[in-house]
Amino acid sequence: MVMSTELEPVEYEDRWILNLRGLSVVKISIDFRLTLVLDAGWEVVLEAPARLSTGPLHTSPGLPLTPESQDVAAALPLFGAKVLSAVVFKSGVLRMVFDSGMHLTCLRFPRCAGGAD
Repeated sequence: MVMSTELEPVEYEDRWILNLRGLSVVKISIDFRLTLVLDAGWEVVLEAPARLSTGPLHTSPGLPLTPESQDVAAALPLFGAKVLSAVVFKSGVLRMVFDSGMHLTCLRFPRCAGGAD
């Protein structure tokens, strides 16, 4: 089920749950950032180093993604993947889980912008 992008993130004591469940990655852009364009007008823009793993980082260290040096080829398999979960912790960590089993974790300063008007 795809949730509307008009809904605000749900805030909890230590995190925000982003309303991205069911959205697909329809485009991947690379400059000094890594941008995952999702359907329904959402973008997840990573300007800081991140890790892409096949499970939680504590069980699989995964592959580094370094947007500022365009070292993000490992993110290309995310094209077409659907978001199962997107969480931003108040510590600044972004964690996204995709239907492909991939986990994207950015340890600081992710920016999520969205929604078509």
